[in-house]
Amino acid sequence: MPSRTLFDKIWDMHRVRSMGDGRDLIFVDRHILQETTSAAAFTGLTEAGRPVRRPEMTCATQDHIVSTELRRTASSNPGGRELIELMRRNAAAHRLKLFGLDDARQGIVHVIGPELGLVLPGSVLACGDSHTSTAGGLGALGIGVGTSEVEHVLATQTLVLPRPKTLRMTFGGKPGRGMTAKDIILHALGAFGISAGTGHAIEYAGEAIRDLTIEGRLTVCNMSIEFGGRLGLIAPDEAAFAYVRGRPYAPSDEMLERALSSWRTLYSDADAVFDRELSLDVSLAAPQITWGTTQQEVVGVDEAVPDPTRIADPDRRRRAEEMMQYMGLTPGRPIEGVPVDVVFIGACTNSRLSDLEAAAEIVRGKTVAKNVRALVVPGSTAVKRAAEEKGLDRIFSDAGFEWRSAGCSMCVSINEDIVPPGARCLATSNRNFENRQGPRSRTHLVSPPTAAAAAIAGAVADVRKFA
Repeated sequence: MPSRTLFDKIWDMHRVRSMGDGRDLIFVDRHILQETTSAAAFTGLTEAGRPVRRPEMTCATQDHIVSTELRRTASSNPGGRELIELMRRNAAAHRLKLFGLDDARQGIVHVIGPELGLVLPGSVLACGDSHTSTAGGLGALGIGVGTSEVEHVLATQTLVLPRPKTLRMTFGGKPGRGMTAKDIILHALGAFGISAGTGHAIEYAGEAIRDLTIEGRLTVCNMSIEFGGRLGLIAPDEAAFAYVRGRPYAPSDEMLERALSSWRTLYSDADAVFDRELSLDVSLAAPQITWGTTQQEVVGVDEAVPDPTRIADPDRRRRAEEMMQYMGLTPGRPIEGVPVDVVFIGACTNSRLSDLEAAAEIVRGKTVAKNVRALVVPGSTAVKRAAEEKGLDRIFSDAGFEWRSAGCSMCVSINEDIVPPGARCLATSNRNFENRQGPRSRTHLVSPPTAAAAAIAGAVADVRKFA
Protein backbone atom coordinates (compact mmCIF):
# COMPACT_ATOMS: atom_id res chain seq x y z
CA MET A 1 0.00 0.00 0.00
CA PRO A 2 1.36 3.48 -0.84
CA SER A 3 2.60 5.64 2.02
CA ARG A 4 -0.13 7.72 3.60
CA THR A 5 -0.50 10.64 5.97
CA LEU A 6 -2.38 10.34 9.24
CA PHE A 7 -5.26 12.25 7.67
CA ASP A 8 -5.38 9.88 4.70
CA LYS A 9 -5.58 6.84 6.97
CA ILE A 10 -8.51 8.16 9.00
CA TRP A 11 -10.37 9.59 5.99
CA ASP A 12 -10.02 6.36 4.00
CA MET A 13 -11.29 4.28 6.94
CA HIS A 14 -14.46 6.39 6.99
CA ARG A 15 -15.06 6.78 3.27
CA VAL A 16 -18.28 5.05 2.28
CA ARG A 17 -17.80 5.83 -1.39
CA SER A 18 -16.53 8.43 -3.82
CA MET A 19 -19.14 10.71 -5.30
CA GLY A 20 -17.13 11.03 -8.51
CA ASP A 21 -16.87 14.82 -8.38
CA GLY A 22 -13.99 15.26 -5.95
CA ARG A 23 -16.26 14.66 -2.98
CA ASP A 24 -16.53 11.63 -0.73
CA LEU A 25 -19.34 10.25 1.38
CA ILE A 26 -17.85 9.99 4.89
CA PHE A 27 -19.24 8.03 7.84
CA VAL A 28 -19.51 10.04 11.06
CA ASP A 29 -18.72 8.24 14.34
CA ARG A 30 -20.01 10.88 16.73
CA HIS A 31 -22.23 13.90 16.28
CA ILE A 32 -22.55 16.57 18.97
CA LEU A 33 -25.23 19.24 18.76
CA GLN A 34 -25.37 22.70 20.27
CA GLU A 35 -28.44 24.85 20.59
CA THR A 36 -27.83 27.59 18.02
CA THR A 37 -27.18 25.48 14.90
CA SER A 38 -29.42 22.49 15.59
CA ALA A 39 -32.83 24.17 15.75
CA ALA A 40 -33.27 24.66 11.99
CA ALA A 41 -31.83 21.19 11.33
CA PHE A 42 -34.58 19.57 13.41
CA THR A 43 -37.19 21.68 11.64
CA GLY A 44 -35.89 20.35 8.31
CA LEU A 45 -36.07 16.77 9.56
CA THR A 46 -39.66 17.23 10.74
CA GLU A 47 -40.79 18.84 7.49
CA ALA A 48 -39.23 15.99 5.48
CA GLY A 49 -40.68 13.34 7.78
CA ARG A 50 -37.27 11.84 8.51
CA PRO A 51 -36.14 10.32 11.82
CA VAL A 52 -32.66 10.63 13.32
CA ARG A 53 -30.81 7.75 11.68
CA ARG A 54 -28.55 6.73 14.60
CA PRO A 55 -29.70 8.49 17.78
CA GLU A 56 -27.15 6.57 19.88
CA MET A 57 -24.36 8.30 17.93
CA THR A 58 -25.65 11.83 18.56
CA CYS A 59 -25.71 13.83 21.79
CA ALA A 60 -26.38 17.47 22.58
CA THR A 61 -25.20 20.18 24.91
CA GLN A 62 -26.21 23.75 25.69
CA ASP A 63 -23.32 26.21 25.63
CA HIS A 64 -23.46 29.16 23.25
CA ILE A 65 -26.44 31.20 24.33
CA VAL A 66 -26.65 30.09 27.96
CA SER A 67 -26.15 32.39 30.90
CA THR A 68 -22.96 31.85 32.89
CA GLU A 69 -24.39 33.21 36.15
CA LEU A 70 -23.65 30.94 39.10
CA ARG A 71 -27.32 30.33 39.94
CA ARG A 72 -28.60 30.31 36.40
CA THR A 73 -31.75 28.75 35.01
CA ALA A 74 -33.05 28.40 31.48
CA SER A 75 -34.59 31.87 31.93
CA SER A 76 -31.41 33.62 33.14
CA ASN A 77 -30.67 34.82 29.62
CA PRO A 78 -34.13 35.65 28.22
CA GLY A 79 -32.78 35.92 24.69
CA GLY A 80 -31.69 32.30 24.74
CA ARG A 81 -34.67 30.73 26.50
CA GLU A 82 -36.48 29.72 23.30
CA LEU A 83 -33.48 27.88 21.83
CA ILE A 84 -32.70 26.17 25.13
CA GLU A 85 -36.27 24.89 25.49
CA LEU A 86 -36.42 23.89 21.83
CA MET A 87 -33.30 21.76 22.18
CA ARG A 88 -34.83 20.01 25.18
CA ARG A 89 -37.96 19.17 23.21
CA ASN A 90 -36.02 18.02 20.13
CA ALA A 91 -33.67 15.83 22.16
CA ALA A 92 -36.59 14.18 23.95
CA ALA A 93 -38.56 13.66 20.72
CA HIS A 94 -35.63 11.98 18.98
CA ARG A 95 -34.27 10.08 22.02
CA LEU A 96 -30.97 11.96 22.10
CA LYS A 97 -28.77 12.29 25.17
CA LEU A 98 -28.80 15.93 26.30
CA PHE A 99 -26.24 17.51 28.60
CA GLY A 100 -28.44 20.44 29.57
CA LEU A 101 -28.06 23.19 32.13
CA ASP A 102 -29.10 20.88 34.96
CA ASP A 103 -26.68 18.10 33.94
CA ALA A 104 -23.31 17.64 35.65
CA ARG A 105 -21.79 16.91 32.22
CA GLN A 106 -22.87 20.18 30.59
CA GLY A 107 -20.27 22.42 29.02
CA ILE A 108 -18.80 23.86 25.84
CA VAL A 109 -19.13 21.27 23.11
CA HIS A 110 -15.39 21.20 22.32
CA VAL A 111 -14.51 20.79 25.98
CA ILE A 112 -16.95 18.03 26.89
CA GLY A 113 -16.25 15.98 23.75
CA PRO A 114 -12.72 14.98 24.82
CA GLU A 115 -13.62 15.16 28.52
CA LEU A 116 -16.38 12.55 28.25
CA GLY A 117 -14.55 10.24 25.86
CA LEU A 118 -16.84 11.13 22.97
CA VAL A 119 -13.72 11.99 20.96
CA LEU A 120 -11.50 8.98 20.25
CA PRO A 121 -8.28 8.64 18.24
CA GLY A 122 -8.99 7.85 14.60
CA SER A 123 -12.65 8.82 14.81
CA VAL A 124 -14.67 11.34 12.80
CA LEU A 125 -16.61 13.87 14.88
CA ALA A 126 -19.10 16.36 13.42
CA CYS A 127 -20.63 19.40 15.07
CA GLY A 128 -22.38 22.54 13.93
CA ASP A 129 -19.51 24.74 15.08
CA SER A 130 -16.31 25.59 13.22
CA HIS A 131 -13.97 24.84 16.13
CA THR A 132 -14.81 21.15 16.10
CA SER A 133 -11.20 20.89 14.86
CA THR A 134 -10.31 20.86 18.58
CA ALA A 135 -10.86 17.08 18.47
CA GLY A 136 -7.66 16.76 16.45
CA GLY A 137 -5.68 17.05 19.67
CA LEU A 138 -6.56 13.38 20.25
CA GLY A 139 -5.87 12.31 16.68
CA ALA A 140 -9.48 12.57 15.46
CA LEU A 141 -10.96 14.38 12.47
CA GLY A 142 -13.13 17.12 13.96
CA ILE A 143 -15.32 18.57 11.22
CA GLY A 144 -17.31 21.73 11.76
CA VAL A 145 -20.46 21.89 9.64
CA GLY A 146 -23.34 24.21 8.82
CA THR A 147 -27.00 23.78 9.69
CA SER A 148 -27.91 21.92 6.48
CA GLU A 149 -25.05 19.49 7.11
CA VAL A 150 -26.19 19.01 10.72
CA GLU A 151 -29.52 17.90 9.28
CA HIS A 152 -27.73 15.58 6.83
CA VAL A 153 -25.79 13.88 9.64
CA LEU A 154 -28.94 13.49 11.72
CA ALA A 155 -30.72 11.86 8.80
CA THR A 156 -27.90 9.70 7.39
CA GLN A 157 -24.95 9.57 9.86
CA THR A 158 -22.77 10.69 6.94
CA LEU A 159 -21.35 13.81 5.33
CA VAL A 160 -20.58 14.57 1.69
CA LEU A 161 -17.30 16.50 1.66
CA PRO A 162 -14.52 17.48 -0.72
CA ARG A 163 -11.28 15.75 0.26
CA PRO A 164 -8.95 18.40 1.75
CA LYS A 165 -5.33 18.73 0.74
CA THR A 166 -2.73 17.95 3.39
CA LEU A 167 -0.39 20.35 5.18
CA ARG A 168 2.20 19.45 7.78
CA MET A 169 3.20 22.25 10.14
CA THR A 170 6.33 21.32 12.10
CA PHE A 171 7.29 23.18 15.27
CA GLY A 172 10.89 22.86 16.37
CA GLY A 173 12.72 23.99 19.49
CA LYS A 174 11.83 24.25 23.14
CA PRO A 175 9.36 27.07 24.00
CA GLY A 176 10.82 29.61 26.40
CA ARG A 177 9.49 30.78 29.73
CA GLY A 178 5.92 32.06 29.61
CA MET A 179 5.15 30.30 26.33
CA THR A 180 2.02 28.15 26.28
CA ALA A 181 0.23 26.17 23.57
CA LYS A 182 -1.84 29.29 22.83
CA ASP A 183 1.33 31.36 22.33
CA ILE A 184 2.77 28.72 19.99
CA ILE A 185 -0.26 28.75 17.71
CA LEU A 186 -0.54 32.56 17.78
CA HIS A 187 3.15 32.77 16.85
CA ALA A 188 2.48 30.48 13.88
CA LEU A 189 -0.45 32.61 12.78
CA GLY A 190 1.82 35.64 12.82
CA ALA A 191 4.44 33.77 10.79
CA PHE A 192 2.23 32.06 8.21
CA GLY A 193 -1.01 34.06 8.11
CA ILE A 194 -4.71 33.25 8.24
CA SER A 195 -4.77 31.78 4.72
CA ALA A 196 -1.93 29.32 5.18
CA GLY A 197 -4.18 26.32 5.66
CA THR A 198 -7.05 27.15 3.32
CA GLY A 199 -8.48 23.95 1.90
CA HIS A 200 -6.12 21.76 3.93
CA ALA A 201 -6.16 19.26 6.74
CA ILE A 202 -3.30 20.44 8.96
CA GLU A 203 -1.12 17.96 10.83
CA TYR A 204 0.91 19.53 13.64
CA ALA A 205 4.23 17.85 14.32
CA GLY A 206 7.66 18.42 15.80
CA GLU A 207 9.33 18.57 19.18
CA ALA A 208 7.32 21.49 20.52
CA ILE A 209 4.04 19.70 19.71
CA ARG A 210 5.08 16.33 21.14
CA ASP A 211 6.01 18.01 24.43
CA LEU A 212 2.55 19.56 24.89
CA THR A 213 -0.01 18.12 27.27
CA ILE A 214 -3.18 16.75 25.69
CA GLU A 215 -5.05 19.88 26.75
CA GLY A 216 -2.35 21.96 25.07
CA ARG A 217 -2.76 19.92 21.89
CA LEU A 218 -6.50 20.55 21.97
CA THR A 219 -5.76 24.29 22.12
CA VAL A 220 -3.46 24.10 19.09
CA CYS A 221 -5.97 22.13 17.01
CA ASN A 222 -8.80 24.43 18.10
CA MET A 223 -7.22 27.28 16.13
CA SER A 224 -6.72 25.33 12.89
CA ILE A 225 -9.75 27.18 11.59
CA GLU A 226 -7.93 30.47 12.13
CA PHE A 227 -5.42 29.33 9.48
CA GLY A 228 -8.32 28.77 7.09
CA GLY A 229 -7.88 25.02 7.53
CA ARG A 230 -10.67 22.47 7.24
CA LEU A 231 -9.41 20.70 10.34
CA GLY A 232 -6.24 20.06 12.32
CA LEU A 233 -4.85 16.99 14.03
CA ILE A 234 -1.90 15.60 15.95
CA ALA A 235 -0.78 11.98 15.82
CA PRO A 236 -2.04 10.22 18.96
CA ASP A 237 0.57 8.69 21.27
CA GLU A 238 0.65 6.96 24.63
CA ALA A 239 -0.22 10.25 26.34
CA ALA A 240 -3.38 10.48 24.23
CA PHE A 241 -4.31 6.87 24.96
CA ALA A 242 -3.84 7.43 28.69
CA TYR A 243 -6.04 10.54 28.49
CA VAL A 244 -8.86 8.56 26.86
CA ARG A 245 -8.66 5.56 29.19
CA GLY A 246 -11.47 5.53 31.76
CA ARG A 247 -13.54 8.31 30.16
CA PRO A 248 -17.31 7.66 30.47
CA TYR A 249 -17.95 7.03 26.76
CA ALA A 250 -14.58 5.55 25.84
CA PRO A 251 -14.12 1.80 25.25
CA SER A 252 -12.96 -0.33 28.15
CA ASP A 253 -11.58 -3.77 28.89
CA GLU A 254 -11.30 -5.99 25.77
CA MET A 255 -12.76 -3.33 23.51
CA LEU A 256 -10.11 -0.87 24.69
CA GLU A 257 -7.31 -3.33 23.95
CA ARG A 258 -8.65 -3.87 20.45
CA ALA A 259 -8.97 -0.12 19.98
CA LEU A 260 -5.39 0.46 21.15
CA SER A 261 -4.09 -1.97 18.51
CA SER A 262 -5.77 0.16 15.87
CA TRP A 263 -4.89 3.53 17.42
CA ARG A 264 -1.19 2.69 17.47
CA THR A 265 -1.19 2.62 13.67
CA LEU A 266 -2.37 6.23 13.52
CA TYR A 267 0.64 8.19 12.35
CA SER A 268 1.92 9.55 9.06
CA ASP A 269 4.21 7.09 7.32
CA ALA A 270 7.86 8.15 7.31
CA ASP A 271 7.86 8.76 3.56
CA ALA A 272 4.33 10.15 3.32
CA VAL A 273 4.06 13.14 1.01
CA PHE A 274 2.10 16.21 2.06
CA ASP A 275 0.73 18.76 -0.38
CA ARG A 276 2.46 21.48 1.62
CA GLU A 277 5.06 21.69 4.39
CA LEU A 278 5.73 24.56 6.82
CA SER A 279 8.14 24.76 9.75
CA LEU A 280 8.76 27.16 12.61
CA ASP A 281 11.28 27.37 15.45
CA VAL A 282 9.51 28.53 18.61
CA SER A 283 12.52 28.62 20.93
CA LEU A 284 13.09 32.38 20.74
CA ALA A 285 9.46 33.54 20.76
CA ALA A 286 8.03 35.63 23.59
CA PRO A 287 4.45 35.31 24.88
CA GLN A 288 2.17 36.52 22.09
CA ILE A 289 -0.67 39.03 21.75
CA THR A 290 -2.73 40.11 18.76
CA TRP A 291 -2.93 43.80 17.97
CA GLY A 292 -5.28 43.87 14.94
CA THR A 293 -8.62 42.39 13.96
CA THR A 294 -7.46 39.09 12.52
CA GLN A 295 -5.35 36.48 14.25
CA GLN A 296 -2.29 37.08 12.06
CA GLU A 297 -1.68 40.58 13.44
CA VAL A 298 0.35 39.35 16.38
CA VAL A 299 3.52 40.44 18.19
CA GLY A 300 5.51 39.35 21.19
CA VAL A 301 4.39 41.03 24.39
CA ASP A 302 7.85 42.63 24.59
CA GLU A 303 7.53 44.20 21.11
CA ALA A 304 6.01 47.39 19.74
CA VAL A 305 2.77 47.94 17.89
CA PRO A 306 3.71 47.95 14.16
CA ASP A 307 3.96 51.20 12.22
CA PRO A 308 1.77 50.98 9.07
CA THR A 309 3.82 53.66 7.30
CA ARG A 310 6.60 51.10 6.98
CA ILE A 311 4.41 48.73 4.96
CA ALA A 312 5.25 49.04 1.27
CA ASP A 313 2.11 47.49 -0.19
CA PRO A 314 -0.59 50.22 -0.25
CA ASP A 315 -3.52 47.86 0.31
CA ARG A 316 -1.87 46.19 3.30
CA ARG A 317 -0.85 49.59 4.67
CA ARG A 318 -4.40 50.93 4.37
CA ARG A 319 -5.81 47.83 6.07
CA ALA A 320 -3.27 48.09 8.89
CA GLU A 321 -4.17 51.76 9.41
CA GLU A 322 -7.88 50.84 9.59
CA MET A 323 -7.19 48.13 12.15
CA MET A 324 -5.01 50.47 14.19
CA GLN A 325 -7.80 53.05 14.27
CA TYR A 326 -10.44 50.48 15.24
CA MET A 327 -8.23 49.10 18.00
CA GLY A 328 -7.32 52.56 19.30
CA LEU A 329 -3.58 51.89 19.24
CA THR A 330 -0.63 54.19 18.64
CA PRO A 331 1.81 52.92 15.97
CA GLY A 332 5.31 52.24 17.24
CA ARG A 333 4.50 52.26 20.97
CA PRO A 334 5.24 49.18 23.10
CA ILE A 335 2.25 46.84 23.36
CA GLU A 336 3.14 46.27 27.01
CA GLY A 337 1.46 48.90 29.14
CA VAL A 338 -1.58 49.45 26.90
CA PRO A 339 -4.50 49.90 29.35
CA VAL A 340 -7.07 47.10 29.61
CA ASP A 341 -10.77 47.31 30.54
CA VAL A 342 -11.88 43.67 30.49
CA VAL A 343 -10.13 40.32 30.90
CA PHE A 344 -11.87 37.11 29.82
CA ILE A 345 -10.41 33.71 30.67
CA GLY A 346 -12.50 30.99 29.05
CA ALA A 347 -13.90 29.79 25.68
CA CYS A 348 -13.30 26.48 23.91
CA THR A 349 -9.66 27.43 23.28
CA ASN A 350 -8.54 27.92 26.89
CA SER A 351 -11.09 26.96 29.55
CA ARG A 352 -9.82 23.56 30.69
CA LEU A 353 -8.52 22.82 34.15
CA SER A 354 -4.85 23.26 33.20
CA ASP A 355 -5.66 26.69 31.70
CA LEU A 356 -7.33 27.82 34.91
CA GLU A 357 -4.48 26.43 37.01
CA ALA A 358 -1.92 28.36 34.95
CA ALA A 359 -3.88 31.60 35.34
CA ALA A 360 -4.42 31.02 39.07
CA GLU A 361 -0.67 30.73 39.61
CA ILE A 362 -0.30 34.29 38.33
CA VAL A 363 -3.28 35.61 40.28
CA ARG A 364 -2.60 33.98 43.66
CA GLY A 365 -2.31 36.57 46.42
CA LYS A 366 -2.82 39.54 44.08
CA THR A 367 -5.69 41.89 43.28
CA VAL A 368 -7.38 42.82 40.02
CA ALA A 369 -6.63 46.40 39.05
CA LYS A 370 -9.29 49.04 39.60
CA ASN A 371 -11.61 49.62 36.64
CA VAL A 372 -10.88 46.16 35.17
CA ARG A 373 -13.70 43.65 34.90
CA ALA A 374 -12.20 40.16 35.01
CA LEU A 375 -14.09 36.91 34.37
CA VAL A 376 -13.14 33.26 34.63
CA VAL A 377 -15.56 30.93 32.86
CA PRO A 378 -14.83 27.19 33.10
CA GLY A 379 -15.32 25.20 29.91
CA SER A 380 -17.55 22.61 31.54
CA THR A 381 -19.41 21.92 34.73
CA ALA A 382 -16.86 19.17 35.41
CA VAL A 383 -13.97 21.64 35.01
CA LYS A 384 -15.76 24.05 37.34
CA ARG A 385 -16.23 21.32 39.93
CA ALA A 386 -12.59 20.16 39.69
CA ALA A 387 -11.33 23.75 39.94
CA GLU A 388 -13.44 24.36 43.04
CA GLU A 389 -12.10 21.17 44.64
CA LYS A 390 -8.60 22.61 44.14
CA GLY A 391 -9.63 26.00 45.56
CA LEU A 392 -9.08 27.87 42.30
CA ASP A 393 -12.43 29.60 42.58
CA ARG A 394 -11.34 31.16 45.88
CA ILE A 395 -8.02 32.30 44.42
CA PHE A 396 -9.82 34.07 41.60
CA SER A 397 -12.67 35.45 43.71
CA ASP A 398 -10.31 36.74 46.41
CA ALA A 399 -8.37 38.59 43.72
CA GLY A 400 -11.51 40.23 42.33
CA PHE A 401 -12.36 37.96 39.39
CA GLU A 402 -15.93 36.89 38.65
CA TRP A 403 -16.21 33.10 38.95
CA ARG A 404 -18.85 31.90 36.49
CA SER A 405 -20.71 28.79 35.32
CA ALA A 406 -19.75 26.86 32.20
CA GLY A 407 -20.55 28.24 28.76
CA CYS A 408 -19.18 30.08 25.74
CA SER A 409 -19.68 33.40 27.53
CA MET A 410 -17.80 36.44 26.24
CA CYS A 411 -16.28 34.67 23.25
CA VAL A 412 -19.31 35.02 21.05
CA SER A 413 -21.47 37.89 22.44
CA ILE A 414 -24.83 36.15 21.95
CA ASN A 415 -25.43 35.87 25.70
CA GLU A 416 -25.29 38.47 28.48
CA ASP A 417 -21.46 38.54 28.68
CA ILE A 418 -20.53 41.37 26.33
CA VAL A 419 -17.62 43.82 26.10
CA PRO A 420 -18.89 47.44 26.13
CA PRO A 421 -18.37 49.67 23.06
CA GLY A 422 -14.82 50.99 22.86
CA ALA A 423 -13.61 48.81 25.73
CA ARG A 424 -10.39 46.80 25.37
CA CYS A 425 -10.54 43.12 26.26
CA LEU A 426 -7.74 40.59 26.62
CA ALA A 427 -9.38 37.25 25.83
CA THR A 428 -8.24 33.65 25.76
CA SER A 429 -10.69 32.88 22.97
CA ASN A 430 -9.87 32.40 19.27
CA ARG A 431 -11.43 35.28 17.34
CA ASN A 432 -10.79 39.02 17.39
CA PHE A 433 -12.90 40.29 14.50
CA GLU A 434 -14.51 43.70 14.70
CA ASN A 435 -17.57 43.56 16.98
CA ARG A 436 -16.86 39.93 17.92
CA GLN A 437 -17.31 40.46 21.67
CA GLY A 438 -19.85 43.23 21.30
CA PRO A 439 -20.42 46.33 19.11
CA ARG A 440 -17.13 48.28 18.69
CA SER A 441 -15.38 46.02 21.22
CA ARG A 442 -11.60 45.72 20.95
CA THR A 443 -10.23 42.22 21.41
CA HIS A 444 -6.64 41.05 21.93
CA LEU A 445 -6.06 37.27 21.91
CA VAL A 446 -3.66 35.94 24.55
CA SER A 447 -2.93 32.91 26.73
CA PRO A 448 -4.51 32.41 30.18
CA PRO A 449 -1.35 33.45 32.09
CA THR A 450 -0.96 36.60 29.99
CA ALA A 451 -4.63 37.45 30.51
CA ALA A 452 -4.26 36.96 34.26
CA ALA A 453 -1.19 39.19 34.36
CA ALA A 454 -3.07 41.96 32.52
CA ALA A 455 -5.97 41.77 34.96
CA ILE A 456 -3.58 42.39 37.86
CA ALA A 457 -1.56 45.08 36.08
CA GLY A 458 -4.56 46.84 34.54
CA ALA A 459 -2.67 46.85 31.25
CA VAL A 460 -0.99 44.50 28.81
CA ALA A 461 1.78 42.84 30.80
CA ASP A 462 4.67 40.44 30.24
CA VAL A 463 3.79 37.38 32.28
CA ARG A 464 7.47 36.51 32.62
CA LYS A 465 7.80 39.43 35.04
CA PHE A 466 5.18 37.84 37.31
CA ALA A 467 7.07 34.59 37.89
